[in-house]
Amino acid sequence: MEATREIYWNVGHGVLIPMYLFAIIAIGILVYGFKKRLEIYKIGKPLNRFDNRDERVRLLLTNVLGQTKVLRVAGPGTAHALFFWGFLILTIGTTLVFLQADILHPLFGVKFLKGLFYKLFSITLDIAGLVAILMMIGFFIRRFFVKPEGLETVKDDYIMHGLLFAILVTGFFVEGARMAATELKNNISLAYWSPVGFFVANILRGMSESSLLALHKGLWWVHLFLAFGFIASIPFIKFRHIFTTSANYFFTDLRQKGSIDTIDIENEEAESFGVSKVNEFTWKDIFDADACTRCKRCQDRCPAYNTDKPLSPMKLILDIGEAAGSGAETNVIEKVTKDVIWACTTCRACQEICPANNEHVNKILEMRRNLVLMEGEFPGEEVMMAMDNVEVNGNPMGMGFATRGDWAKDLDVKIMSEDSDVDILYFVGCYASFDKRNQQVAKSFIKLCNAAGVKVGILGKEEKCCGEPVRKMGNEYLYQMVAMENIEVIKGYNVKKVVTTCPHCFNTLARDYKDLGFDIEVEHYTTFLWKLINDRKLQIKELPFECTYHDSCYIGRYMDIFEEPRDVLKVAGANVKEMSKNRYESFCCGAGGGRIIAEENIGEKISVKRVKMAEETGADMLVSNCPFCLTMFEDGLKMAELDEKIKAKDLAEILVERLENQE
Repeated sequence: MEATREIYWNVGHGVLIPMYLFAIIAIGILVYGFKKRLEIYKIGKPLNRFDNRDERVRLLLTNVLGQTKVLRVAGPGTAHALFFWGFLILTIGTTLVFLQADILHPLFGVKFLKGLFYKLFSITLDIAGLVAILMMIGFFIRRFFVKPEGLETVKDDYIMHGLLFAILVTGFFVEGARMAATELKNNISLAYWSPVGFFVANILRGMSESSLLALHKGLWWVHLFLAFGFIASIPFIKFRHIFTTSANYFFTDLRQKGSIDTIDIENEEAESFGVSKVNEFTWKDIFDADACTRCKRCQDRCPAYNTDKPLSPMKLILDIGEAAGSGAETNVIEKVTKDVIWACTTCRACQEICPANNEHVNKILEMRRNLVLMEGEFPGEEVMMAMDNVEVNGNPMGMGFATRGDWAKDLDVKIMSEDSDVDILYFVGCYASFDKRNQQVAKSFIKLCNAAGVKVGILGKEEKCCGEPVRKMGNEYLYQMVAMENIEVIKGYNVKKVVTTCPHCFNTLARDYKDLGFDIEVEHYTTFLWKLINDRKLQIKELPFECTYHDSCYIGRYMDIFEEPRDVLKVAGANVKEMSKNRYESFCCGAGGGRIIAEENIGEKISVKRVKMAEETGADMLVSNCPFCLTMFEDGLKMAELDEKIKAKDLAEILVERLENQE
């Protein structure tokens, strides 16, 4: 017998009219639901996320079909991907049945579901369905029995799990009832190509033929209405992420990672700056709430949440969505709360891991802008004082600007105002200029450059804070003021290249200053030194030692620089013992997002939690390449009473020791 089956077996072609009628109703409800959601998105301000469509389509297909971002987390991520692929194959299979039964065969006499193709079609769909069911069981156990901390279970979860499981199981019982009445009796060899259906058919084979027919017809309609119920419910519950999460890949921010909108402070027509109400967000900010799958990956990685602060990136996104549902004028800051807004370190761990491609950080920064620029509010008096110091003296410490270059006395480094014939301009930053501990890093960098024959210049008293901490705290006006002054000075010397030892300065000069007309090459000293070593211009003696390395957020997640610092350490003789949280998963030191100038008064100190991770490696040295990280780790080690056990060092200090010890 030919390997095939009658598609409308037992139910007859008379079901076509009611079936398509109900299909139209289900699709109509789906369209209506999304139309209502669209009205909510439109509350937000315009934003162009339709440019560069080829790249956007590529991201969409890669992430949806390949489940790329979902698979970044083993376990639940793998299970979700397998379920998605299984359900996708079932959907494709249903579409093929529709094409043959309702279009190609009645109109053109074409029948392709037969022979070997039908056998492969049948076994593929059975395996896909089985995988989907097994994954659903896994999801059910995880959500309702294991209950991972922070995983919220709401009414939608019961509906989704029940509906999907019912669709899959009834599908197999419809197949099993058909096979029990047909293939088990007259084509057993074909039945083997539907292994799950064959298993169910054997369970049902003791039933009478009339009972099998009745069971099949009844379950066929149940299965059909469950499928239509699934379609109709999508816009109204968490199922909508099937569309919204997929669309969010298309709506990816294609700018350089960490980019922030540079607002026109001089715009006299602007009624306000930043965001306090829902309608001051963009439509994408509101759309993100619908794309959120509540998977809590962002929350699991948030340093603020994991040190008992009130910020949950997941809840932040959902709160904005709830506020949007309450109306355009809803005060979103009151909904989110100020403690949540100030707690963020802008480490970007949430955005890096989010499988829905949501954008958390800039939402927080926009609300901070409103609090600072419109309300004059700060997380504490110390922040306001630091901003005053930046405005008056060009640094948050309040040190006299004229002493900014004093650390470089007696070093082979040029002051640009005296001699601008240099290979690189070293933008020192505030901490390396005024903090004694970080001055050692600056001195080490100069010595390394001297050893490599690189002529270095500094701005000295002409340099001001890059503006990053005050900008991340919401003071866009002060940021632009000091930034423009720095740009004017640097450009005046016809500098070809700027090198920084501070990742925050690096990100700001290399990315943010571009919006203000700065077009000079900027490099972090980590990659700069690695190139010098690689080109054999800088000779480092290998002296074996053990350490653990901390990936600074603004070098790692923001700039994707992970291997160069490790390679430099290995050249110096390091055995790097990785912390449990490293590279893209690295745990913030707690200083980012302007938190370096703010007191940490809620929960556990983030730096303490991080140095405890370093302790777990057994290494006696914690290496970083960021002045903020170094400062936080020195404090964290003391508070954790680990300062006698672990020493915090900068990468440059380790290399200088290898210079000093060369024979």
